Amino acid sequence: MMARMHGWILTTSVGSFIVSLILVIQSTCAEKDNSTISWISDEGWFPHENTGCENITRQAENDAIYDRVRIFYIESGRRICYNFSTTQNQIYLLRATFLFDDSLGASFDVSIGFTPTSHVKLSKDLEVERIFKATNHEVDFCLMNQHGYPYISKLELRPLGDLKYLQGKPSGVLKLVSRVDAGNTGNSIRKPVLIPYYAYPDDSFDRIWRRPDPEMVSISEPTNSTTYIDDVKKTVPAKVLQTALTHTDRLEFLHSDLDTEDSNYTVFLYFFELNQSIKTGQRVFDIYINNEIKMGKFDIWAYGSPYREAALSVTASRSLNLTLVKVENAYDLGPILNAYEILQWIQGTNQQDVEVIMKVRNELMLNNKENALLQTWSGDPCFPPWKGLKCQNISGSLSVITELNISKSQFQGPIPASITELSYLKELDLGYNNFTGKIPQFPKTSVLTSVDLSHNDLTGSVPDSFACLTNLKTLYFGCNPRFSEELPSNFNSSRLITDSGICSGQSAKKSQAIVIGTITGGSFLSTLAVGMFCGCFCRRKLKTRRNFNWTSNPMTKSSTVVSVSKSIDIRSFPLDYIENVTHKYKTLIGEGGFGSVYRGTLPDGQEVAVKVRSSTSTQGTREFDNELNLLSALRHENLVPLFGYCCENDQQILVYPFMSNGSLQDRLYGEAAKRKTLDWPTRLSIALGAARGK
Repeated sequence: MMARMHGWILTTSVGSFIVSLILVIQSTCAEKDNSTISWISDEGWFPHENTGCENITRQAENDAIYDRVRIFYIESGRRICYNFSTTQNQIYLLRATFLFDDSLGASFDVSIGFTPTSHVKLSKDLEVERIFKATNHEVDFCLMNQHGYPYISKLELRPLGDLKYLQGKPSGVLKLVSRVDAGNTGNSIRKPVLIPYYAYPDDSFDRIWRRPDPEMVSISEPTNSTTYIDDVKKTVPAKVLQTALTHTDRLEFLHSDLDTEDSNYTVFLYFFELNQSIKTGQRVFDIYINNEIKMGKFDIWAYGSPYREAALSVTASRSLNLTLVKVENAYDLGPILNAYEILQWIQGTNQQDVEVIMKVRNELMLNNKENALLQTWSGDPCFPPWKGLKCQNISGSLSVITELNISKSQFQGPIPASITELSYLKELDLGYNNFTGKIPQFPKTSVLTSVDLSHNDLTGSVPDSFACLTNLKTLYFGCNPRFSEELPSNFNSSRLITDSGICSGQSAKKSQAIVIGTITGGSFLSTLAVGMFCGCFCRRKLKTRRNFNWTSNPMTKSSTVVSVSKSIDIRSFPLDYIENVTHKYKTLIGEGGFGSVYRGTLPDGQEVAVKVRSSTSTQGTREFDNELNLLSALRHENLVPLFGYCCENDQQILVYPFMSNGSLQDRLYGEAAKRKTLDWPTRLSIALGAARGK
């Protein structure tokens, strides 16, 4: 007997040829089990780590032939990984066993690569099984310490050949919830006879098929057969298919151990008609999951074979009810089920994005080894999101990186070229750092909508490739002293909101000069008009003018023409936010040359007026940009402030506070209910105030 075994590697063969290669690591310092499986040691896998094998204080319940565990003495927040060689695009089964011991008291997370798959805090023995597709030529199985010291009893990795668990998926991880041999009455092959399941060698992939929990099955009648089925193309062991549950009316299976939050599941069903006399149309039934019909009039013989599989997708929380109900026909044959699996899709990040963001991190580390933000970048980039990242779910269980905001993070050195490889990146903010060098070229396929590179020390000019970014709507690159302000000649700047490479201080001064010049010219014309107005009415209203107290009216006092703010916060609203605020543009409050104006309410209760440019408007993008740029630089007591804007899906929208008293036009010429009588001195005061920019 071997006194010290830490794990073994397995190759199984029948006759003179190898039928499968199964890599298994058993880190328990235990003896071999009673099957023909062999194991390799992990003794030399962690030469520089403080680790060792220890006895647990009681005999393991389900693996009585070993009672030792490997413990990793690592501090909280660190992770330890087993690294395995894999074949790219091959599907693998990974199974880890953790034996419970009161004295260990550890709490840790388990991940495959960067995808978190489990949190381990034991109150009993735990077996974790995952199915995943290898996206490259190696994979890590990692333990991330939270409390105490992480440990593991057994680790197994097996290729699953051409099984269809992840067919058509570029990547993904499935968590086994249940694998049930529905007709099993308690047989065992691989383990001692007390353990009721089939595994290797009956299942060449060593999937463990357990008998159903009697409390889980509400109505059933077991049946079995000695029918020879080895010549049928199948993915389930023959011994599993030779038994089944059936009923004259319905079968029902209830699983109440699902996650409390909604998750995506796939249910794989396996059928084999054990009654050889039954033909097409004689056993037909409907399949329901959680009272929703998933397959109607299901007939095992529909495709001319007694064996059939079905894969059903469902979103569920807490419980899953699988029900098979007979369809009324001339035959008194109810549903049958031989076996099934329930697998949960684990939330993870698109593997390509994982690899790219790690390249970005490594490039940043070259010049920013002590950067505080980079120190937090570990694990799966989206679960939970790294600081500075935002992710979006694209396929139920797979997320991609859509936003990278590392502004004001004290980065230096060149912009990582790998950023251009983030295929789903929409928003990029690298502002207020000390990046140097040139801006990398982005591919035409980039979906970038917003780029902020301002307040750095970049050189060169905006790359020509930016002109090909059809989704780009905002571009800021000002406050780079050695950077060209010129945009590429083929750049359509009319569709952009941009600072044109001008630093904010310079931009404010320039805007101020434009506004003052505009108002000065307007003031001259307005004053001339007011003079003519006064000449017409001075005789008729001389008495009124004499009684008017000019010093008491603040509108006529001499003051600064405008006040310019250099740092006004103008928000960019997404289109769906605008639609929610206006309740899908429910309340129309006005129309003008620009378009329609709608009333809305922000989440904080602030009422707003939302101007939406009409497709038939005589004002175009230039007028929209002018109004946006001017009002974002100005604040005045008599000027309605601009809250924000939206420029999305060819929509141009401006958002202002709602003025409940209406417009001056309403007061002078509107409906009688809105009209207000203004005496001539008040009208004159308004005219003079407008002429003076007040």
